[in-house]
This record gives sequence, structure tokens and C-alpha cells, in this order.
Amino acid sequence: MTDIVVGLDLGTGGVRAIAVDLQGQVIAQATRSYPLLTPQPGWTEQNSADWVEASLDALFDVSQQLQGYQAIALGLSGQMHGMVPLDAQGKVIRPAILWNDQRTGKAVVEIEASIPRQELIQRTGNPAITGFQLPKLLWLRTEEPQAYSRLWQILLPKDYLGYVLTGEIFTEPSDASGVGCLNLANRQWDTDILHTLDLNPALFPPVIESTAIAGRLKVEIATRVGLPAGLPVVAGGGDNAAAAIGLGISSSNLNRGSLSIGTSGAIFAPCVGVARDRHRPIPDPEGRVHLFCHVDGGYHLLGVTLAAGGSLRWYRDTFAPHISYTELMDIAERSQPGARGVLFLPHLAGERSPHLDPDTRGALVNLSLTHTPADITRAVLEGVAFSLRSALEVISAIAPVHQLLATGGGARSHTWLQILADVLQTELIASKAEEGAAYGAAILAMVGVGTYPNLEAALKIFAPDDNVVQPQANPLYEAGFERYKLLYNALKAVRASIP
Repeated sequence: MTDIVVGLDLGTGGVRAIAVDLQGQVIAQATRSYPLLTPQPGWTEQNSADWVEASLDALFDVSQQLQGYQAIALGLSGQMHGMVPLDAQGKVIRPAILWNDQRTGKAVVEIEASIPRQELIQRTGNPAITGFQLPKLLWLRTEEPQAYSRLWQILLPKDYLGYVLTGEIFTEPSDASGVGCLNLANRQWDTDILHTLDLNPALFPPVIESTAIAGRLKVEIATRVGLPAGLPVVAGGGDNAAAAIGLGISSSNLNRGSLSIGTSGAIFAPCVGVARDRHRPIPDPEGRVHLFCHVDGGYHLLGVTLAAGGSLRWYRDTFAPHISYTELMDIAERSQPGARGVLFLPHLAGERSPHLDPDTRGALVNLSLTHTPADITRAVLEGVAFSLRSALEVISAIAPVHQLLATGGGARSHTWLQILADVLQTELIASKAEEGAAYGAAILAMVGVGTYPNLEAALKIFAPDDNVVQPQANPLYEAGFERYKLLYNALKAVRASIP
């Protein structure tokens, strides 16, 4: 029997389970989807029971492909920031409130009225943000007091799944640092913040290491999914941190980060604390990019633009529904760098970094009768690149990166990759690794059960990269970016005048 590990990633659209051998080869995989609930505008929820059923089905599908293989561990990953409230019997009180839910504006104001914004950033790495878990808890206390009165424990999505699998309550630093009340210096809940907000620290689960064995697979679950009873379940990581491990990105190489171009766009940059104290991480003073714990004991900065590939999809669906993405890239090539003066602001879903503004909106600017579909298409691609550069400039002031591993659908286009490399002025590598957070969770599981002594040793299984896109300096992009930076403030008055 050949040993394998299982990685399980609980995403927003569905769950993915994979089996990986100890040399990093994917042996089996399965996915299952579940619905997204939107009971009111701006609200996003999911039923945790749907997560459980989909996860168990995916694990069963993987186990059926493992003839001749023996599972030795299971690692967890999942969507961050969500809230699963449990009562004293361990039963879910209400549907989970997700990372992209926007109902908590008043709770954010309440937090920042109680704790100065700068102090919150210094302690937790971030300001109060609507999508984080802490404001959701305050919302529950105010808006659903009967549910709050039954509250025994609140868990993050993947940690709730871990509770179902093992019966143990736990979390780990990479996911916990997206709650809004984890002290990044000691990687434990900040009791000063919680007491100030009149919250009981016992509502939050114990924080263990990302590579720690959190529990063992319960007999009844093992029977259902076809995996060994008592299988070690490793705590794992939040989806961004786990996906970074799946790309081989760790705090041991601070010059390399990642660039993800999916529906949203994200720049992930590993970092450590100040030179004389690795346990004192450095946040952006204004909180314009996120600072979270990494799964390897370091930290990472995360800059996010909410509509990256989402902007291109919106443009295609609205103006060119019968044209493929490949054809769109060919069309964009007919224009030139700078899109002949057309500018696109990709704030179609508000914006995260660096503005932290859920109400900002997108725009196409400087159009004339001479502009063509090629110019507008290219402007969309460049606008996303400019948005990511705005985030990268904040990140680079704290943790400079010289190379980014590019992943996601947008990274499959050489045209868009070259635009991104030229605008960011950073070397990009079109990564071969596209297994994502589930793969990272599997690697964490390998370390958790001692297959590798540490993450640095485990990451040596990755093959060298060979598809490198070098940045080319272009004054047209530099001029375009300077004009782009004016747009957000210039359009504020217009946005404010629209009901």
C-alpha cells in the first residue's frame, strides 16, 4: 500500500477533495457544489449542513479511487471570515454568514468607536472590515438577540467542518487572523479587544499550529466516507495561505509572492516581523492591505481587487457575449499599451485594496469617436493591472517582492500576463501548479504527521519553474497609471450624487 494524504478545501462555490502521494503527485480528486443564499440585498449565507454533505460525498468519491493506496492524514482549508454559531449541544444556530456579506456596517462603526482604528491595526493587522467575523458576532448580538443568547461557540467554516469530522473545537492562526480580534504578535485572541466589546473570549476556539493534529476522524464519519477511523486531521489553513503553500510560497523566500487572477485578484506576499523580533509583524499604518498570519509561522500581506477576472467577464457578457475570452485577448492585441488613452476603473463590486470602499463604482473614461473595441478591451485588462499595482505599491513598502507566481484563469493568457508584468514591473511566472488550497492543505497534512520535518523540506517537492514573463518598461503604462490614480477621488462627487 502506497501512502497518500488527503486535502479538503471548503470553498464558497463548492468543496474540493484531493489525494496526493508523498512526492506531491495528485492521485485522485472530487468536487461537490452547494447553493449560495442571498436572503436580502448585500447578504450572503450558506447552510453548514450543505457543506457537510458535500464534503462527505467528495471524500467518499476520492476514497473510492484509492485502491492500492493508504490515507495517513487529512488536511483542511476553506473560505475565510465566515461565522458558524453553535449552541451548547454543538448544533448550528443559524445559517453561516459569509466573507462577502455586507450587513455589518453598523457593527464596524461600533468597533471603531470602542477601539481606535490605529490600535486595532497595530494589534490585529487590519481595521474593522464588514466581511470579517468579529463584526458578524456584534451584528448577531444586536439583530438576533435570541440566537445570541444560545451561543456557545463561533467557528470559521473549515473549522466547523473539522469539528464535524473529529468532534474537536479548534482553529489555527492563518484563518483566525481574519476574524478581527487575533493578536498577531502572540497568535492568540486579544482579550483586551474582546473585553472592550463586552464579548466572552470563551466563545472563540483554541488556536493551535496550522500543522498540528487537531483531532482524529470519528468512526461514524470514517465509515461513511471510506477512510480509516482515527485518521489524523491536521488543522490546515485559510484558503489564501493554503493556496500559497500549494504554490511553494513560504516565509523562507521573501522575494517571491503570488498573483491570482480569478473573479477577484489578489497579491500575496510573505513577510516576517521586524528585524530584531520576528513576532512583531508590520501592518500598513492605514490598513489598506491585509496582514494575516501565514501557516509557516511567518506572516503575509494580501492586497485584493474585487473584480479582476470579474471585470473581464462583465465586459464580455455585457458587450460581446458571443466572443470567447481567447478572441477578446486577440482583439486587445490590436490596440497598444495605454489603450490609446482609454481608462477603466474596475470597481464594479466596490473595492478592497487600497481604498476599503464597498460603495465605490467602476467607470470607463476618456472615450472618443476614434476608440475601437480593441482599445476598450485593452483598457479593461490594463485597469485591473493598475488596480493591482495600487495594492502592490502598498505591499512593497513593507515587504518587497521581485517575483510573483501567477495563477487563475487570467494567468492562462500571455497577453494579460505581459500587461500585468509590464504594469507591475515585476517578474511573473505562469505557475504549473493549479491545484490550489486543497493541495496546500495536503502538504500541511504531510508535515503534521511527520512525513516531512517542516514545511521548508516539504516544499522541495515542487519542480523548477520555466515559464517566466519578464517585465518591459513602457512610459505609456507609467503615464496611464498616473492618470488612473486620479480617477477614484475625481469620481467621488459623482458617486455621492447618485441615490
